[in-house]
Amino acid sequence: MALSLFVGRYPEPFITSPRLLWEDDLAARVIWSFRLPRIVAAALLGMSLAGAGIVLQTVFRNPLVEPGFLGVSQGAAFGASLTILTLGAGASPLAVEAAAMGFSLAGLSLSAVVARRLRFGGWVLRLVLGGIAVSALFSAGVGIVKYLADPLADLPVITFWLLGGLSGISWQAVAHLLPFVVPGVAVMVAMRWRLNLLSLQDETAFSLGSVLTRERALVLVGAVAAAAAATAAAGIVGWVGLMVPHLARRMYGADARIALPASLLIGALVTVVCDDLARTLLAGEIPLGIVTSLAGAAAFILLMTRTRLRVPR
Repeated sequence: MALSLFVGRYPEPFITSPRLLWEDDLAARVIWSFRLPRIVAAALLGMSLAGAGIVLQTVFRNPLVEPGFLGVSQGAAFGASLTILTLGAGASPLAVEAAAMGFSLAGLSLSAVVARRLRFGGWVLRLVLGGIAVSALFSAGVGIVKYLADPLADLPVITFWLLGGLSGISWQAVAHLLPFVVPGVAVMVAMRWRLNLLSLQDETAFSLGSVLTRERALVLVGAVAAAAAATAAAGIVGWVGLMVPHLARRMYGADARIALPASLLIGALVTVVCDDLARTLLAGEIPLGIVTSLAGAAAFILLMTRTRLRVPR
């Protein structure tokens, strides 16, 4: 994060000399008022998505689960888009985040309900199918909102929001993120000791003293709250919640007591680096969601094609 302060397009491409902090007032203002809040927001975004990813994969015992697969991201997209449509392009960030969080929780709950109603396949298959169906419903809702939006005012805001990015982040936006992200991440970290139990079969976890319904609800609400708030601020940023947990488990093993903090840190690192690339490579900024999708797809191919696997003991 400290190195990222000196990466950007101003006053010269790619690298900013640290001496400009006291020699150039405009460069110092760019670094402290624009780059620093953006870097902090990128770290919070990466932590939220990666933490939510590993929590969802562990609780639902499904390595393919991430916020986007269970209607969380698409629910947040629908809630934020609907708020922008109804309140206008100048909608309050708190209103957008509240709507995104509410519809994210609704998407997760609906995915679980649909999965339990399906009559065939195991729990993993049913959950994936339920998440795909719910995500498709919310995606259709987003399409309807875009169709109804004013093409000169609201539609560009919604479209660029859906691509994902942190170009408009300020200290005020970071302040709006903190009340949701910090408690959500704190709950995930505090519950990491119980995630190992929640990953077991229900009968086994119950016999070991786990209060399944309460503990699952608590950790899922924390994960979804953090991911929804981050999604409302940055838009749809894919692959971080899917690939970072796999990378953390490859490096540090499957024990959630270690894998979850590692996932949080790696998620922050990956997102900050991807955001550095998004705002530095070209004169016109690349949407962050595109950069993370490219990096995530490449990492997925690399991990899935490796023939040798070392599991820490």
